[in-house]
Amino acid sequence: MSEKEKPLLIKRYASRRLYNTETSDYVTLEDIAGFIRDGREVQIIDLKTGDDLTRQYLLQIIAEHESRGENVLPVNVLNDLVRSYMVPGGGMMPQFLQSSFEMLRESQAKMMENMSAMNPMSQMPGFEAMQAQQQAFLKAMTGGLSGNWSGPKKDDDGDSAEQGEDLEDIKKQLAELQKKLSKLS
Repeated sequence: MSEKEKPLLIKRYASRRLYNTETSDYVTLEDIAGFIRDGREVQIIDLKTGDDLTRQYLLQIIAEHESRGENVLPVNVLNDLVRSYMVPGGGMMPQFLQSSFEMLRESQAKMMENMSAMNPMSQMPGFEAMQAQQQAFLKAMTGGLSGNWSGPKKDDDGDSAEQGEDLEDIKKQLAELQKKLSKLS
């Protein structure tokens, strides 16, 4: 099993501090969210008891992002999740969610594959830039879906205006490329 496939082991000490076993340093919940956004699976284990705490910490990360106004889950979805806990045996919700996210990841992968070098348009000037912009757009819209989007990344001042400007630049460049493509047709 390669390093990327093997979950990153995080140990929780009695002091509740979280320890990254790969880098031998302490990490925060935000660090763990970053690992996940980057496509890395994590496993969080209580050092004393050996209990797997991954689920608990992932829910805590989601709750913290939601409480900061980074609303990823609509209220009706949250209501459905709560309802699913009321159904004996948990209902179909866990399987449905897992299947839905797998289909979304597969669709994203197919879309990126269709834009690959096998595409005849890849010989066109500017295609690589357009492909990079499309990948950035998909990642922003789906949060990479190996790790979920937590809203716009903020710079040191906590300001996300620069990302908004970058997105506008990307939109303009994409529109220009679409015009050029339509002229070539």
